[in-house]
Amino acid sequence: MSNLLNATVEADLELLPAVVSTVRSAGAHLRERFVPRTELDSLDAVVTAIHAADAESLRYLREPLLAARPGSGWIDDEQSAGDLPAGEWWVADAVEGNINYIHGMADWAVTATLVRDNQPVLTAVYLPLLDETFTAVRGGGAFRNGVAMHASAKTNLDAALVGTGQAKPGEDRNTFRRIGESVAAMLDAALVTKVSVPSTLQLIQIAAGRSDVFWQFSDVRSGLVAGALLIGEAGGIVTDILGAPWQLGSQDFLAAAPGVHAAAQRVLAEIR
Repeated sequence: MSNLLNATVEADLELLPAVVSTVRSAGAHLRERFVPRTELDSLDAVVTAIHAADAESLRYLREPLLAARPGSGWIDDEQSAGDLPAGEWWVADAVEGNINYIHGMADWAVTATLVRDNQPVLTAVYLPLLDETFTAVRGGGAFRNGVAMHASAKTNLDAALVGTGQAKPGEDRNTFRRIGESVAAMLDAALVTKVSVPSTLQLIQIAAGRSDVFWQFSDVRSGLVAGALLIGEAGGIVTDILGAPWQLGSQDFLAAAPGVHAAAQRVLAEIR
């Protein structure tokens, strides 16, 4: 079993450069068309711009990734959730933080994650405006621009940088209530509380040891799988809000540095 596991990790490590090249190509194209301002004047204009940016990125993403892993599947719906069928699936976000991208802000990325039998096993996240590439292979560690990452060493929640955000527009009213109550609770318990999108850009900072806690009352898959793998490989802890190991079918999400995870979980478990 150990030899088989090692061989799988080695095969995934061999695949990683092609995935990195693909997300960087898509990101470079998006960077060329990026405009640091916005002239959007309506919801229709926002939706049209989002779809156009996604389409531009997917031209560089979909076919190369499918070709890199023959027989793999592709998830088209970035807002889908829950378990996947058996086998290998690419869960990509063509413009993670697209709402920021089309409004001329810097907080966006291109992500691609290979999910095998409902386990994220390989990921690459590229931030074009910062030229930062975050990568992880299950069992092979997590890296930023080739340098190993480690979750922070903080042990007190009152010293922690924490954050959350909505997973998608139009969440139900109960989810909005829980988000609000959780933010109020963390404003009292933690050092600094951030509410922002996209989730992946908060999660990579936990993997890098720059931030400490992220939670989300949602199971939107594309915003969580990359960060979950990066944080786990960087030594962080990834669970649901009640502390059970996180899975694709989990209804909510909590990731944290190991020294503050339990304290954060106790705060959030009170919010039902």
